[in-house]
Amino acid sequence: MASQKQFDPASGTRDFLAAEYERRERAFTTIRGVFGRYGFEPLQTPAFERLDVLTGKYGDEGDKLVFKILRRGEHEATGEADLALRYDLTVPLARAVAAYGSQLPSPYKRYAIAPVWRADRPGKGRFREFVQCDLDIVGSSSPLSDAEVVLALHDALDALGVPEFRFLVNSRRALAGLLEAYKVPADLGPGVLITLDKLDKLSPDEVVTELVAGRGLAAGVAQGLVDDLTSADAVERVRGELKGSETGQAGLAEIDRLLRLTQGTIPDERIAFTPNLVRGLDYYTGIIFEVVAPDTPGSIASGGRYDHLIATLGGKDAPACGGSLGIERILPLLDQPDERHYSQIDVAVTVMGDDLAAESFRLAAQIRRAGVRTGVYLGASGKFRTQMKWANDQGARFCVIYGAAERDAGEVIVRDMGSGEQIRVQHGQVAAELARRCAAPS
Repeated sequence: MASQKQFDPASGTRDFLAAEYERRERAFTTIRGVFGRYGFEPLQTPAFERLDVLTGKYGDEGDKLVFKILRRGEHEATGEADLALRYDLTVPLARAVAAYGSQLPSPYKRYAIAPVWRADRPGKGRFREFVQCDLDIVGSSSPLSDAEVVLALHDALDALGVPEFRFLVNSRRALAGLLEAYKVPADLGPGVLITLDKLDKLSPDEVVTELVAGRGLAAGVAQGLVDDLTSADAVERVRGELKGSETGQAGLAEIDRLLRLTQGTIPDERIAFTPNLVRGLDYYTGIIFEVVAPDTPGSIASGGRYDHLIATLGGKDAPACGGSLGIERILPLLDQPDERHYSQIDVAVTVMGDDLAAESFRLAAQIRRAGVRTGVYLGASGKFRTQMKWANDQGARFCVIYGAAERDAGEVIVRDMGSGEQIRVQHGQVAAELARRCAAPS
């Protein structure tokens, strides 16, 4: 006997029935609307890329999570991979810009809403297949671009109705300056940042241990770094440490400029310099940010500046910045609709006999042409009670009852499924009458 488990989707993936699917689509429509109002244009890229395009862009930890696709045909037995499912939407953007740069406007402002895949361990709020909602600006080194990305993401979150979210802002230059101040060897820097990026997941002591045992830092240096980044006065401590670092001062200037540019548009309580924000991806070069919300693990949005990524793919070097909304973590924060009241159609059309079926289909076609979602009863039982139950289960607001008596009188009965009220309407006027009624609030 088959077990239920064999019908479950693969670990880390999900099925979406109609109510949830449409809820997600409404969110995507809201996001597209906000991004479009900012002048971002859509871009669609393939679900998989050449493996060499993806690897080496996300750091050691990220590269381990790339879903590889084995070579096919005569090469299948080698066990080698040459393709991979896309890990994010940023690297495919960089490839596309490298390929079509001369055909694109400058700066190029694009958005993409599409699934990505990561060979991660599934958990609460973590999936192997999930949708990213990205927007990016390529070709502008101006800090105005960083501000516009942050502002667009803020407006999208606000339009979705996400409560109490906050932007945490830092700069990779500020972090590089902090490593300089602590005399961290350059060859250890990338690994140190990857470990510091775990400060939101591990305790400070655990991060210190990993910095010493795993990254080779002296115990005093590791403890000092973690203390500076996790103390209640972290902002003042880090600003003090960076006074002697030209790189660090440049990073602080980036942060302060972004905060000034967004002031008055984003409420002060929604954005702040956060010294312990790291973001472990290797391609970031300047401003970085994450968005957090109460009682939500991890971030609900993130991004930053990545000025040299396109050049690493063989294209012309171009400055770039961008951000991404984590829709899978955002949706649980929004008001949940009652799926019991999900409406598949607005109007249900009965079939009161085989000799009336063709006319029922014609009635339904007229109503659909008036712009109303309409379904025809397809069951085997012609019982009136059964058809009313079907109409109710479909969430229909109105039901069209058309039997022999109505045919002879040249009219139909329109039943309000909420109140039970019934009215008679001339056959030729039913589509217009239902369009008018369905346009009114329920």
